Amino acid sequence: MAEEKAIEEIIILGTGPAGLSAALYAARADLKPLVLTGAEIGGQAALTDRIENYPGFPEGVGGNELADLFQKNAELFGARFEYDAATEVDLTVRPFIVKTYSKDYFAKTLILTTGATSNKLNIPGENEFRGRGVSYCATCDGWFFKGKKVAVVGGGDSALEEAIFLTRYATSVTIIHRRDTLRAGAILQDRAKDNPKIHFIWDTVITNIAGTEGVEKVRLKNVKDEKESEMDFDGVFVFIGHSPNTELFKGQIDLDDKGYIVVDNRLRTKIPGVFAAGEVCDPIYRQVVTSAGMGAAAAIEATRFLENE
Repeated sequence: MAEEKAIEEIIILGTGPAGLSAALYAARADLKPLVLTGAEIGGQAALTDRIENYPGFPEGVGGNELADLFQKNAELFGARFEYDAATEVDLTVRPFIVKTYSKDYFAKTLILTTGATSNKLNIPGENEFRGRGVSYCATCDGWFFKGKKVAVVGGGDSALEEAIFLTRYATSVTIIHRRDTLRAGAILQDRAKDNPKIHFIWDTVITNIAGTEGVEKVRLKNVKDEKESEMDFDGVFVFIGHSPNTELFKGQIDLDDKGYIVVDNRLRTKIPGVFAAGEVCDPIYRQVVTSAGMGAAAAIEATRFLENE
């Protein structure tokens, strides 16, 4: 006799703030959600050294610490976490099928919270020196640059937050920005400009990263006068935005022109029973608190969907 397949009420893909919040709300509804963690728990937020704008933490909280608290809270009410990643989904059948490296899962509802990935410069030397001087996470790699000189590419909140963090280790941090003004919030701008270790190069892009065993220098180009120059750096940290992790869902649900999942004002995709939350469908706000709120809302909608069925 064939073994009867287990069908989950809710499967959540991803464990950033949206996924962890969705897990908590689904668990509180006694749906015993199954969460497939993906490569790491916490998403982009876990890569942030200190989060200072999440309510309830006036002194700030580490990204990893906050993710750990989210997970413990969800597990307390019955959420289950599988340390596995989806490799394929089939949204054309019910129950939905989620294939992973280890097995196939089946679900009545899905909440997609796969987040976004750091954008690359796509220049010569970037891939070659990744992990040998090129990084996308100051919290992860800053320690390796004690007493060294590093460049930070970008002009938004993430770029300035990470640049400030890097001053703990590096002797000099140079922010290279393709415009002549920053997009980061005023408080971060003031902190960066007041830090004696931080310097700025405006209207400039990096066109090449070079070295032998590790990063040694970069080629710079001024976008206004097109003059080129070289500077010595021991590391290059890239913070130029993110792209949504939606490759799994292409051709099955609607994506916008930038690849973000299209949802309505109740976080429903075009497929009944499939919801999305967090940065995978939010190119605008991209905050821990908004992603957590979206995750909670998606879980409530999924719960109501199951009740109505």
